[in-house]
Amino acid sequence: MSNIKSLGDLTGRTKQTKYENLDPIKTFPEEVTKIVDVVADYDKNIVFLSSEGKLYQTMPGKFHEKLKALENLPPMKSIASGYFHFIALSNEEKPRAYGWGDNENKQLGFITNNDDVQKPTLIESLKEKNIDKISCGGYCSFFLNKTTNVLFGCGDTSNGMLGKTEIKEDNYAKIQKLHENVANVFGGHSQHTFIIKTDGKLYGFGFNNFGELGLGHKKPIFKPTQIKLEFPVEDISKIIFASQLTSILTNDGKLYVTGSNQLTGFGSDLTEFTQYPQFKNNNTIIQEIDCGYELFAILTQDNEIWVQGIFGDSNSDNSSVIRKIQTGNNLTNDLSSYNQIKCCDQNLIFILESNSYLSQDLEKLLKNRYFSDCNIQDIPVHKILIETRIGKTFDLIKKYLESNCKLNEIQDLLKWIYCDQMINFKRTNEILNHFGIQNAQKTKLLKNDLKQLLFDEQTSDFKIVVKNEDDDEEEDEEELYIHKFILAARSGLFLNMFQNLEENLQKVKDYSGKSLETIELLISFLYTDELPITADTDQEFIKEEFEDIVEYYQLNRTIPMMDIFEKCSKI
Repeated sequence: MSNIKSLGDLTGRTKQTKYENLDPIKTFPEEVTKIVDVVADYDKNIVFLSSEGKLYQTMPGKFHEKLKALENLPPMKSIASGYFHFIALSNEEKPRAYGWGDNENKQLGFITNNDDVQKPTLIESLKEKNIDKISCGGYCSFFLNKTTNVLFGCGDTSNGMLGKTEIKEDNYAKIQKLHENVANVFGGHSQHTFIIKTDGKLYGFGFNNFGELGLGHKKPIFKPTQIKLEFPVEDISKIIFASQLTSILTNDGKLYVTGSNQLTGFGSDLTEFTQYPQFKNNNTIIQEIDCGYELFAILTQDNEIWVQGIFGDSNSDNSSVIRKIQTGNNLTNDLSSYNQIKCCDQNLIFILESNSYLSQDLEKLLKNRYFSDCNIQDIPVHKILIETRIGKTFDLIKKYLESNCKLNEIQDLLKWIYCDQMINFKRTNEILNHFGIQNAQKTKLLKNDLKQLLFDEQTSDFKIVVKNEDDDEEEDEEELYIHKFILAARSGLFLNMFQNLEENLQKVKDYSGKSLETIELLISFLYTDELPITADTDQEFIKEEFEDIVEYYQLNRTIPMMDIFEKCSKI
């Protein structure tokens, strides 16, 4: 089943929508196990991006059918939407940009015979630009080369939407070199844009009739103008835009907004970024935010969903009031492993689970405790993993937890240690703060901690021996130091081997004839979900050996190993 759920109305109705149920979406093909992004335009078109890089487009009312991927496209790595158009960037060694939808304002970067482009079409003029990131404004498209820090764009030039005043109207259909020294670009369902330049400062330009640029006034801006904030620019986690609103989420979970009262709910328009009082006063930590054209949605770290704007009964007079979604089922439990929120303006919100394959597999250790070597309140755990994740000695950790925490709080902490998931965000963060860990979800990733253990002789509890054949066809043996519980959680072959070690002892040196380099890459992947492929790697040879790696080592069958190999070989 796919990792995405919906909240709202999939039927396409626009009035009296009920949103009591948070339901899995079952309309994708069975092989689609992970959706990584969702965007929508104001015409009710919705585009999904799968982990395999496929695009699926549909509308409310058509979810009952099995969706088919858009055809004749390379794998994609990112998508974006404006008011009525979409752009996508391919996941190739030299990424290519595609555009489709409304082209009346030439926001697709090419001239067509009509204003409606039905299928994703290659933007030829960007083929040599080496684009790394894409973004949309309402009637604009932006393309960033992060190597040269040059921002390109096209579309409507009115109200400063491209941040340039000298572009002639008859040229706006062409891809323009807009700005230099750009490190990042943010757009959305708006006619204004923000960029972070290489000087580390935030700049904005475009439509500003409601104060959505946060400059203290309501005048349009035709060139990038620095935005003053009460917090450092490097603390910005995300910037999103609705039609008349800008919202900034910081790394520590604080929310700042500026713009129209219709979406901010402050009682009057804001012209400068102000922290949301509803969450400031009770110290709520915001996990994720997203906007549609007239909808603003918030996911807190306590698994609460808040909305502002048109959602539910579209005739309601409380659209400018932020309100918590009440559902008929236990929403908190349903969202325990979901950490992304995406919203459309069709009374529809999506919640995505973005757990890694690594965290999926290590969750088995919470249930089966393979090769655990110690206990916390009679819960079998793995000492080296606890110490690596917390950064303190096991005895100190154990003493504090057993003296100060309830059993369910310890279980919640273990969920984060093993799976990068937080059930009780406030209490788990309080415990981690005690051990000196701040903002754990952004600063302490599971794969980064496990990377410290990779091939570490001092902490390992087993070594495997791999026969290695050099260029002179002389055979020698290499020793690789590993942790049994990690390999057992990730590979059925290793689990069987370690559980039946005596009878399998002779097989430890076999490994199906794979090369030392392949085995090293495999174990690196099992620890980190990454393949450290370098320019010196014999990629064709290794690729051939990886063809049957999932089946032979009995890995999680949802892992697209070859896609991961291709991605890592291009980094």
